[in-house]
Amino acid sequence: MTEEIDFILDSTQESMEGSIAHLEKEFLNIRAGKASPAMLGSVFVDYYGSSTALNQVAKISTPDARTITLQPFEKNMLQTIEKAIMIANLGFNPMNNGDLIIISVPPLTEDRRRELAKQAKSEAEDAKIGIRNARKEANTDIKKLEKEGTSEDICKSAEEEVQNLTNTFIKKVDELLSQKEAEIMKV
Repeated sequence: MTEEIDFILDSTQESMEGSIAHLEKEFLNIRAGKASPAMLGSVFVDYYGSSTALNQVAKISTPDARTITLQPFEKNMLQTIEKAIMIANLGFNPMNNGDLIIISVPPLTEDRRRELAKQAKSEAEDAKIGIRNARKEANTDIKKLEKEGTSEDICKSAEEEVQNLTNTFIKKVDELLSQKEAEIMKV
């Protein structure tokens, strides 16, 4: 019977780690200061009828802290890439010089910083919801085992373990959020 409980705990931990990994990935898309190719990670381009990640159709580089350049692998993709960046609504204004697309990353205003901090809080809350859902699933599975005859003590300690996992991962989300907020608000 304890194998099943170990399995529940392992899968719960895996699910919670997935929430943290997703949060970290989302935080990469929230820019805080200097230019980074990761800022364009959410941009997809219509490439011959299929939606393709921007980094699959162009070389993305950052020559300095305030500029991102994109060099398409095919010249005829310039307008398509430019349009995709505008549609992504990232607050960038791409410029096309015939060979490259150049994006000047504007310095963040105080309002924009607050907006980004709000966005980071929202992403953190989504991660917490994912963690709590994993806890709920685990507790439901443990209750089923208890009904099937697993001892009440084993089930209670398993539920406590699930709660400890939940507390640990929620604390991790809070730490990541405070780091990201500090990064965003730093001028």
